[in-house]
Amino acid sequence: MSVRVRYAPSPTGSPHVGNIRDALFKHLFAAHHHGTHLLRIEDTDRTRFVEGAIEDIFESLHWLGIQWQEGPDKGGAYGPYIQSERQAEGIYDRYIEQLLEAGHAYKAFDTSEELAEMREYQQINKQPIGYFGGVWRDASPEEVAQAEAEGRPFVVRLKIPRDQTIAIEDAIRGRIEWDSNTVDDPVLLKADRMPTYHFAAMVDDHLMEITHIIRGEEWISSAPKHAVLFDAFGWTRPVFVHCPVIKGKDGSKLSKRHGDTRCLDFRAAGILPEALRNFIALIGWSPGGDREILNEAELIEAFDLGGLQPSSGVFDLDKLTWMNGHYLRACTAENLTERLKVFLAHPETARYWEPRDPEKLAALHLLKEGIEKDEAYARQAIELERERVTSLADFGEATAFFFQDEPPFDEKAVEKWLRVDHAGDLIRFLQANLNGAESVSVEACEAMLRGYQEEKGFEKLGPVVHPTRVALTGKTVGPGLFELMSVLGPDRMRARLSRALERTT
Repeated sequence: MSVRVRYAPSPTGSPHVGNIRDALFKHLFAAHHHGTHLLRIEDTDRTRFVEGAIEDIFESLHWLGIQWQEGPDKGGAYGPYIQSERQAEGIYDRYIEQLLEAGHAYKAFDTSEELAEMREYQQINKQPIGYFGGVWRDASPEEVAQAEAEGRPFVVRLKIPRDQTIAIEDAIRGRIEWDSNTVDDPVLLKADRMPTYHFAAMVDDHLMEITHIIRGEEWISSAPKHAVLFDAFGWTRPVFVHCPVIKGKDGSKLSKRHGDTRCLDFRAAGILPEALRNFIALIGWSPGGDREILNEAELIEAFDLGGLQPSSGVFDLDKLTWMNGHYLRACTAENLTERLKVFLAHPETARYWEPRDPEKLAALHLLKEGIEKDEAYARQAIELERERVTSLADFGEATAFFFQDEPPFDEKAVEKWLRVDHAGDLIRFLQANLNGAESVSVEACEAMLRGYQEEKGFEKLGPVVHPTRVALTGKTVGPGLFELMSVLGPDRMRARLSRALERTT
């Protein structure tokens, strides 16, 4: 059996982490088995359609490197791959008629008021909530014909068999059973003649020869309806795979209060696609052993259904941050700079950070200008800071002092280190040693500071390093001092030392 799976999003909004994990699992599973992953747009619910959602779906998938072999943009032997187009071609109508003729479905003419009264009665009497037949499930052909002749609107419902056990074999959870008397009759065709998800998705899965229905565990309650539908047509059921829900670290269902959940927001936040892909793949799936960092080829090689867990996956933002830092440090200097240039130029970066952290955005603008003015110098600054950041967005604030003519002083740092007795003498020593120099090596910077240490008889280098760092950067933390001095160069250091000297008194 050649594996065929589908990612079938509805264009009701921009994809979030759960949607993307669904797509990623299918991409990896198909690639592992040398099968086919297809993309299908399920847009039959026009009331929930969101402009721009389809574009966001494609952009999210492309950004993360999730591939498909058939779809609206690629074509294929099973098209169209957009459900509204399939509906327009009458694909679903003929299967509705087939079910009606076989007695596996029926027309229900209940009004919205009647349905509301039914639900209220069920609630008051503590009965299962749902449509279990009403007066139309077993209505005579004459009653149905009369209702149609009166022009009454109707839906078509699936007739769930009663007094039976409905069972599926789930690839993760094993056998799951339902008493058919607790399964309500779902709508297959709405009054506007548009098919519902329950119907269109299953018909399309059969026609597109899908072998595995991989989806979230929230669809387990719908599985008996889908199983009955396949059986009603006499079709072979695909393998059902219900993946665990994603939760936050607090154990509740993942939501915006846990941080970003929209896929493209992670790009705007400075997360690399390979880091997010690696991270999402491990939510509810394990490759075995203690491996956590896996590239695309390793994920494909390892991914199979046996690694999927029945328990909830946890969205751990700290882990994503750590993983992103790893991938940042794995980039070459050239690649990292190019990625930063793309990140800084993308309009979504400003849209994301402006309402969240205007100061961070200002620092990013400073970095952008710095790269445009002198890319070689900016690249050296970026290289010095890459060990200390965990996202592309961190580089702005981390490198800001490299691009500021007058980096702001941390007043506590000034009080602690520029007001020591030897601070002025140290700065004048450095000025004298830098006088006339056009460049200075890391080794020369270290020799300069150690020379002062020996001259003054300091037991440790700290009393020399700390005032020098504050004088040059305005703060007490940063990359290696000798390295940053070399990158700043004599001209910038001389200007900053002159300014710092005024703060020593």
